[in-house]
This record gives sequence, structure tokens and C-alpha cells, in this order.
Amino acid sequence: MHRTPVRRAAVAASVVSLSLVLAACGGDGGDDKKDAKGDAKDSSSAAAPAAKALTQAELEKLTLTKTDLKDHEFNTPKAADLAKAKGATSDKPECKPLAAALTEGAPTPATAAVMRQIMPMPAGGASTGATEEQKAEAALKALSTLTFTSTTLNSYEGKGSEDALAALKKAGSDCAAGFSLTAAGETTKFTKVAPATYNGGDEAVAYTLTMEMDGKTSDTHLVTVRKGATVANFYTLSFGGKTEQPKAIADAQVKKLG
Repeated sequence: MHRTPVRRAAVAASVVSLSLVLAACGGDGGDDKKDAKGDAKDSSSAAAPAAKALTQAELEKLTLTKTDLKDHEFNTPKAADLAKAKGATSDKPECKPLAAALTEGAPTPATAAVMRQIMPMPAGGASTGATEEQKAEAALKALSTLTFTSTTLNSYEGKGSEDALAALKKAGSDCAAGFSLTAAGETTKFTKVAPATYNGGDEAVAYTLTMEMDGKTSDTHLVTVRKGATVANFYTLSFGGKTEQPKAIADAQVKKLG
């Protein structure tokens, strides 16, 4: 009974990227100064130097770990998974930044990136003394209710991070009626891209994307946050077809980096 939805979700995960990465850049440090200066901020911001791009090593130190979210499991994507994600294509050229955010973890190419997959640990399981078959059924049932978040921490030079968010905003608007993407020989159809809300960083973009598979639909969620030269990308889908915006994970990352 449980094998079909699990298989569907596994296919969707590989197509829409088990290799996506959580990127969060942080920092609230300038808020008080912004409030104090008011409109003066706008006149001085143009002259402010571009934020410094972080190195791969610096991104590694900033990404979430199990210490930050003890009730979650963490996994680092394999090189083969990442290679498949980079080969993803969209049926509509204007949707490329959106497709890239879903599969590669960034709307536009970054200078450095760190990738993680985060999954909440399932509650319950087979009772003590259960048979192997009962244990397998319990494991499949738990798996069918799980969600996972593919994440990316991306760093950009100059105004690359601002351009990345701008490209994603435009793609979300242009592709509101849906699009398809193909990766690893599998095509996934999104029938709707609806704007959502997430507050964090210097700016944020969020969407609820309706995914169609085997005649059924389910909602997935994309949150992309910019802080300076860093872009944090969070993409969540569910093995059971129902999921919510990855706010807890995004909030934890932003808090750690703030």
C-alpha cells in the first residue's frame, strides 16, 4: 500500500533535486542603524561598497548542523546527484532561474556553494518484538509522512546576489501558469507558481509550486533569502504529498548567521 506514494516521491525528489542546498546568510546587525538614519539610508546606500563574497570554507562554517536542529537528520549530496541537478532543463526559457533554484539550489550560478538535505526524524515506529515485515511496514508508513528540505548556501561577487533574487522574482511572475523541468531523464510538471511570504535577510522571495505526478497534485515550497552577498535557498517537498513552507529551518539558519 505504501510503496506507490513512496516511489513517486522518490522520483520527484531526484527530479526536483535531492541535491538542492540550504543557503542562509545572516545578520541583523544593521537594523538599528537603518531605523535611526531613516531616509538617509537610501541616499548613502548607492555609494556603499559591494558585500564581500564568502569562500567555500566560510560557507561551511555558517551552514546548519545537527547541533542546531537536533530533531533533524542531515545529509550532504553526492557529486553524482549534483551533476544530475546541473543538467536540468525547462520547457520555457523564462523559467530557467526558477528551475535552477529548484534543482541546483541557486537562481543563477554562484562563486561558492554548500549543499545539505535536511529531514525531520520520524516519530514512532514498530513496537518491540515486531516481525521484520512489521518493521518494514512501519518504516514505509513513517517515510510516507516525511518532508525534506534541499538547501543551498550560495555566495556571489559584487551585486550578483541582488541579480539572483531579481531573476527569481521575474521568473516567478513569468511562470505563474506553470512550467516543466527535466532532470535525470524524468520530467516534472508544475501547474502553478503562486507567490508566498517569508520575512528575513535583506530581501526574500517565496513561492508555493503545485507539482503534478501520475495525475495527482501536491504543493512544494521554495524560499530564497538574500543577506549581503549570500543567498540562502530552501526547497521543501513531502514523501506524502503534503508539506509546509520550511520556515523553522530557514529561521534557524538566519538566526545562526545573524
